[in-house]
Amino acid sequence: MNVQSAIHMLPTEEAAKLRGRGPLSSKPYYDPEWYELERKAIFMRSWLHIGHVCEIPEPGSFILREVEFAKASLLIVRGKDGEVRAFHNVCTHRGTRLVEDAEGKRNQFSCPYHMWTYGTDGKLLSAPDFERFYVKKEDCSLKTVHCEVLGGFIFINFERHPRQTLRDFFGPIAEELEALPSARATHFTECRYEIAANWKTNFDNFQENYHLRFIHPRTSAAACWEENPFGYPVAYGFAGPHRSQTLPTNPNPPMPSAVMLDGYRRIGAIAVREGLVFDKADFKLFPAFHVVGLAPNQFTHTMWPLGPDRTRGQVRFYFTSDNDSASKLFAREMTTMTILDVLCEDRDAIISAQKGLASGAVSHVHFQDHEMLPRHLYETVQALVAEYQAEQEA
Repeated sequence: MNVQSAIHMLPTEEAAKLRGRGPLSSKPYYDPEWYELERKAIFMRSWLHIGHVCEIPEPGSFILREVEFAKASLLIVRGKDGEVRAFHNVCTHRGTRLVEDAEGKRNQFSCPYHMWTYGTDGKLLSAPDFERFYVKKEDCSLKTVHCEVLGGFIFINFERHPRQTLRDFFGPIAEELEALPSARATHFTECRYEIAANWKTNFDNFQENYHLRFIHPRTSAAACWEENPFGYPVAYGFAGPHRSQTLPTNPNPPMPSAVMLDGYRRIGAIAVREGLVFDKADFKLFPAFHVVGLAPNQFTHTMWPLGPDRTRGQVRFYFTSDNDSASKLFAREMTTMTILDVLCEDRDAIISAQKGLASGAVSHVHFQDHEMLPRHLYETVQALVAEYQAEQEA
């Protein structure tokens, strides 16, 4: 199964012709006013990855998510009817937060201040002396946020009337996301971090291999070889605001250590046994959601803007079966830590780049043809901000 078939992939030279060339203003990477435009034009109007259905497996299950850029606290709840919904974690009486637990299971949600009580569908069930408020219960339901599920992933959209459904937003990629192991994942391992960098500075690092040989000399040997010393992708593709790339395979990769070789053999055996053998997926989904499919599991990397120069990252490794043996646990932990090691190697370079950009010393940034994915993100952001500004002026 080729999980990138949804995006028409083009060789580098052909794909590069679709993108512009030349320097671009560095201002969007650090300017507070531009960040505020992005917050309103993009993050308050796009579908955002917020969780996974395996976190709320049963009716009444919920997770709490704090979304700082929207000043929102969200309850993601599976209702008695099995539907996944998102509500503001705010009592409609006088604004008190209903829940402080990060996750749990409840049949109803009661405000600790005056005991207004809501069902898992958000409807107001009861309130002391409610007859003295002279309003209807149906007018006092929890305030909703648009919520849809695709491929096991839960997405939210803060727009009052989203311009696209989730499936329309992802277009042909939607079916490919549903085919990934995450669609039937039962649990995951998560790592979170905060970094002193703009969300685009951070995301761009994971959209190009130009830095591979210099920042990852220990881990890049398998991707870089004589004919492709930088480990450049061999094809690129675009689908609306989304991007993908096809990574090369070293025909003669160096032999890993005995421990790592053992881990790779075990993880390969798990993939075959659980029917999780598929081509690698590498989707850069707008605005800041990176999905990488690796048999027999996959990982995602979601980036949340905290300000013009700060980002929170959430890395998750999804699994479709329990760690029911020491062998499986060892194999999964080894591959998971190997990927996290690579991400950690990037950190100092990303922070250094942000400091340099924020200094104002360079007025422009430069992208070469193998950095066309960061250029595509830049162009997409520019277009959506311009569209938002035109709407505001109108």
